[in-house]
Parts: sequence; C-alpha cells; structure tokens
Amino acid sequence: MKAKAVDVLVAGAGPVGLTAAVELRRRGVSCRIVDRLPARLPYAKAVGIQPRTLEVWDRMGLVREVLEVAVPLRGQLTYLDGVEQARMDLVLPPEVPYGFAALPQYETERILEEFLARFGTRIERATELVSFAQDADGVTCRLAGADGEEELRTRFLVGCDGAHSMVRKGLGLGFEGGAFPEEFMLADVRVDWDLPHEYGVRSTHRDAGGKTDDLLMCVPLPGPGRYRMSMLVPPELSSPSVGADGEAHGLESGRAPALHDIQAVLDRLSPQPVTASDMRWSSIFRISHRIVDRYSDGRVFVAGDAAHIHPPTGAQGMNTGIQDAWNLAWKLSLAVGGAAHPGLLASYDAERRPVGEEVVGRTVRHATTGFKADPADPTGFVLREAQLLVGYPDSPVVRSPDGPADGADGAAGPQPGERAPDCAGLTGEVPSYPLRLYDLLRDREHVLLLHTDGAPDSHVPALAALADGLPAGRLAAYAVLTEGGTAPAGAAWPVYRDGRGEFARLYGVREPTAFVVRPDGYLGARLCPPTAEGLAGYLAAVFRD
Repeated sequence: MKAKAVDVLVAGAGPVGLTAAVELRRRGVSCRIVDRLPARLPYAKAVGIQPRTLEVWDRMGLVREVLEVAVPLRGQLTYLDGVEQARMDLVLPPEVPYGFAALPQYETERILEEFLARFGTRIERATELVSFAQDADGVTCRLAGADGEEELRTRFLVGCDGAHSMVRKGLGLGFEGGAFPEEFMLADVRVDWDLPHEYGVRSTHRDAGGKTDDLLMCVPLPGPGRYRMSMLVPPELSSPSVGADGEAHGLESGRAPALHDIQAVLDRLSPQPVTASDMRWSSIFRISHRIVDRYSDGRVFVAGDAAHIHPPTGAQGMNTGIQDAWNLAWKLSLAVGGAAHPGLLASYDAERRPVGEEVVGRTVRHATTGFKADPADPTGFVLREAQLLVGYPDSPVVRSPDGPADGADGAAGPQPGERAPDCAGLTGEVPSYPLRLYDLLRDREHVLLLHTDGAPDSHVPALAALADGLPAGRLAAYAVLTEGGTAPAGAAWPVYRDGRGEFARLYGVREPTAFVVRPDGYLGARLCPPTAEGLAGYLAAVFRD
C-alpha cells in the first residue's frame, strides 16, 4: 500500500514543535504533528517568557491570548546568607513593546495548540516516530500509535522531540557537552509571604569555603502567592541514575519530593517565615549542557532541546527553541512551494547554531557564577537576556549594508541580520490613532519599508517596479515619510508618516533608505540609496527566481 503523504512532519508537540506547526499551517503548508505522550503534561517546566518571544507571538497573531493569562516578571530579589542584596530590575528601553513575563509551560502549549486548531490541524497524541529514512526527494517515516503502525511519506521532517530526541539520534548527530553533578527539586506551590509577586526570588547559602551549598529559586506563576520553585535535592532523595541513553537532563519519573521537603528548604532559605501549601506537582530534575554539531542533515532538521540543552538560568531554553522553529518554518514554507533558493534551508544551521552555542555557554556561566547583571553594561545584560540582541550578521542570506547606517544624530541603526526594532507614532491617512511599526509587520511575509521625505529620487521608480512585480504575498511595501514629506513619485504604496521621528532615530536614517524586513522580524537588507539592484541582490539569495 502506498504511504500517506504530507509536506512536513513535526515530531514533538511541546512549544517548539507547536510553533513550527503553526507557522507552517499559517502559510498553507500541509503538516502533521505527533507526540508520544497521550496528553499535555500539567507541569510548569519552562516558565519565563522573553520579550522577543512575545514579539514573535505578536507577529504570529496570538500574543493577546498570552497577555491575558501571563504574569509580569519585573526582576529578581536576591539573598545571600540571609542578607538581602541589590535588587535586579529588568528595565527595557521604552521602544521595546513587551516586558518579561511568566507563564506555565502547559498554558503556553494550550494557547499554541488552540491556535493551531484554527488551521484545521490537531496534535496526534500517543503517536511516536519510531524510524525514518531519507532520500533525495523526501523522508519515509514510520509512526506507531494506538491503532498500530503507519508509514508516512513527507518532504521534510522536523525533530522537536526533546533532549532524548529520536530524530537527532536517527541522524547520528554529535551532541557533545557535559552534565552538572547536582540534582534539583522542582515544585509548583503556594506560599504566604508578602514579597512582591512580580519578582523572582533567589536565596543562597555558602559554606565556610565560600561555595554555594544551599539554593532556593522561585519564579512567579499566575495565581496569588504561587511560584515554581527549584532547590537542591537533599541526600535522602539523591540518586545517581541518569537517562537510558546516558544523558542526564530534564524531569525524572518515579522520585518526587513531598511538600515537607519543600518546606524544609523554605525554613532554611526563605527571606521571611513562610508556609508552603497547595502543591500541584513536584519532580526531581538534572541539568546537562550539550549542542549538536549541525542543526540539519538533508531534509531533516532538529530544533529546541533536540538541538541544545543547558541550565535553565535566565529562562533561555524554551524561548531559544521557539525562535529555532520561527526561523526554520518560513524557510521551509518557501522550499515546499518551490520558491526557495537552493541555499536557503542551509541558512537555518548557519544562523541558529551560533545562537545555540552562545546560549549554552552563557547559561553554563550563569549557573556556575550566579545570575546577575553586568555592572559595566546593565542595559546590555537585560537586552541579551530578553533575546533582543540575537542576530545573524554573518548569515549567507542577508545583504551587507548599502550606504551609511547611522542617523543625522550619529545614532547607529540596525544592520542586516539584526532585529528590526519596533517604533511608535506612525500615522496614516485613515486611522485616527498612531500605529506601531509592528502593526504593519503583523501576519506579513517580507516587508519593504522606504523611509523618505518624498523628494524626487531616481531610484524609487525602479525599486517600486521590482517590488510590485513580485508574486502576490511575497513582499509588502510601505512608504514611511518624514514629517511634512510627500508620497514618493513612482511608488503607489500605503503611506505612513513618522511624525515623532522615532523610525528615523531608531533605524539611524539620515537620507532616503529602504529596509527589507524578513518574515522572522530580522533585517535582510538595508539599502541606501534605495536601489532596485540592492533589493534584487537580497531577493536572489532567498528566492529561486
């Protein structure tokens, strides 16, 4: 019997796999998503939501659902040997549209799963990918579920199947790294202290030699007094066991701390006398730090924990995985449609593996030396933890900047490969209220932004002719005018005015400049002067035609 066929199979239905599936289905790509578990786990594993992830969800069109249930995370209260240390406040520049937030992983998965269902796709639960083999034209996958085994033919396979990934092992990818010797307890509990709920809590104790020998970490969850707490495992609960594959990472089954184990740590380390209650769940977990030697092989890709695992300090793991999927999905959709340049899919590894390497290295440093702001660059520290400094300057599919990249006031603007910042104060002919730039980018693919005063420019007609001649939906174009400027001749595009000058300031514009914003919100090109040749050069690296 001929195998069933689909464009993309996603293995693993956590936040990373769900993001990949949503982005593929949102673009009309046929996709199945399978998960070996029979139901969503009710565990608050990954909790921190970074501002960059909220920007991603904004562009996907689901951020409102997240904002309605998440709690703000404004910083961290730190105690050392019972003495309060300097408070760390997570303050971002005013143009960043979202702050830090906390949300249990099961809620993140629920929101993504419900959003995916809008596109007619549901998770196939209790269904496991047991083997696969690829050839020049696709991947033959064997699935096992309650009704037996099934053979599936897919053009691409995406492994989002976690730290013990079958896809990674099936590809034979290297996964070098190490493991921390410590074991940790994790619990979702309610406490009755009066500390500000929007702050995390870190309390440590040092031995006579200055080494940390006791630890309490608390991250707020929705609900009065509710936190996800982590702490060192006491000797009576300790075990040398590791995973069946030798990789000690993640939650363990079988052993679980009781409420009195959690209370004992609070009695030692809580900054206030406190009683823990209403424990929803608890577990033991271990931490490793590893990264694959490549993120893809032929038509098969890995993302999230299947590609990189590391300490949870700074809440980088799930957020990094979501952005792996975000980076890959738009490229896969072009490849499925036959529109991708032959080298586009290779840019996934070129762009995302350096990010994974940096995250693994940074979280290991934080786990060993402590999570604290750099006094020499506190703003840079917060922006990096927010994942707003992630960029792809060395990517093979971004264009080197044409012309100056700093404004009249000398402020540097974003370079190709860097995040396209949001800005406010854009006004149109019809709306009676100012818009954000991200309002224009939402639910779009590539976007061309021409910032100009409307003065005659010989480059604009050719630029407009090229942009307008592309297939429908491939590139949306807007003119952003300086205050008092006129619509550029030769470009019949929607016009918005930069009345506050925020676009010019944040993008470092001092003369007519065009920007190409990729579907993932990073600049693909910065063109000054805004020539058709420059735009064509960028497009030629992304699209087949």
